[in-house]
Formats: sequence, C-alpha cells, structure tokens
Amino acid sequence: MRIAVPVKYVPDINAERKFVDCRVDRDPGVGTLNELDENALEAALRLVESLDEAEQASSEIVAVTVAPPEGDMALRKAFQMGVDRGVRVSDDALAGSDYFGTATALAAAVRRLETEGPVDLVITGMAALDGLGSVVPALLAAELDRPAVTFAKKIALLDGSVEVTRETDEAAESLLAPLPAVLSVADTANRPRFPNFKLIMAARSKEIEAWTAADLGLDPGQVGTAGARTETTHAAPRPEKPAVELVQDKGEGGKALAEYLIRHELV
Repeated sequence: MRIAVPVKYVPDINAERKFVDCRVDRDPGVGTLNELDENALEAALRLVESLDEAEQASSEIVAVTVAPPEGDMALRKAFQMGVDRGVRVSDDALAGSDYFGTATALAAAVRRLETEGPVDLVITGMAALDGLGSVVPALLAAELDRPAVTFAKKIALLDGSVEVTRETDEAAESLLAPLPAVLSVADTANRPRFPNFKLIMAARSKEIEAWTAADLGLDPGQVGTAGARTETTHAAPRPEKPAVELVQDKGEGGKALAEYLIRHELV
C-alpha cells in the first residue's frame, strides 16, 4: 500500500495576516502545517496500521507539498507523526499558482511517484485554512482521472477498493470506490496523534526531496501566475470594528434595540 498525502504550509491562524503585492504574505517565521492536513496524515497512518505485518513492511506514506523551501516545516511535522518520506515541489515558476495550478503540480508529483510503483491512495485534508476553497481534492482527482470521495469520516480498505462513510446535513452516506482513488478527510474523522520523542528527533535530520517544475515535466504556462485562472487585483486590511454602543435600559430598552436594528438594516 502506497499513500500520498498532499500537505500545505500555511500562515499561523493566530498570526496577523497581510498581503504583499496582492498575495498572502507567507512569513517563514509564523508558518505551520495546515491543521486540517493532520487529519489526512492520521487517516493514512491508521490505514497502514490496519494491514498485516507483511503489508505494513512494504507500505509507504509520502507527504508532498508545493511550497518554497520554508515549506519544509510542514514536512518535518509530517515526519514527526510518522510518515516515511517527504517531497517538496519548489520552483519560481509555481509562484502565484491558484487551485488549478496547485492541483496540476500535485498530480505531476503523484505521477512521478508512480514511476517507482503504484500509488493506491491520495489522501488530503478537507481544506487549507489560508484559502478554505475545498476544491483541490476534486481537481486533483480530475487531473489523475481517479474517483474522488470527499469529506470522508470513516475509511476502510476492502479487496481492491476503499469504503468511505461521510455525513451530510440530511443523511450518512456509504460510498465504495475502486483503487486507486483520491480522498479528502473531514476534520471529525479522527484525532491526530501527538508525535513521540523518537520521531521528533528523527524528523530533524530526515531527508526531504526537492523537485522542480522541470523534474515533473510541467509546462510553465499551466502553473504559477501564468496559468492562474483567477487574479487578485486589490487587497486591503479588514476595517476595524466600530466601538461598542452601550444603551442604558430605562424602560425603553426594547425600543432602543429595535431602532438600532432598523438603523443598521439588520431587519
């Protein structure tokens, strides 16, 4: 069983966010592994752990990121959780890639991994917290021409297939997809493990493979700013919240509240 897990290096959700030249400023000092990707890593680890010893010995989990060199921080965190291998796709030509360009680059990385042996599953988080688009898993499946099963809550391997349970607002769905397939994992699917000391220490020196766009045979016109189908033309800081308005209730609090709601067109 070989599993590829795309992970993303994102700005810390608690840090101040800003744009530079209409792009998110990714300060390497305040970046981290996308929290929702930890669910995907945990799902991959549990699937391998569910196999017998012989299958576990021949299995491999590869974390893949499309990022500049500081993205290694996300791969180091993946190593700490227990993945076997880390790959960073890094190239100036990839700067400014939108969802489509990112999916194209990730698909090319998976194809390169397949020159070494089949990749049975690609498991992603449900979204990246810096964009919250939730579309890359489906776009990646389309690029690879594989079934896409999104927002999985439970995952089980069957003979040559994967069975997934996911919950919608109306019902719980059970879906069966043939391997190879692409899955995205809901944030309620599991509780990511805490790294142990041995893995933390090993992650510091573990090798990270760096691949360029040329290594993957990517056409520069398909990725980066040149291949982007969207463009940010303006970015401004979020306006400050207005001062809190305190109204002392002297018997007409309800009337004052109604006037406030009408004045601000909230009703």
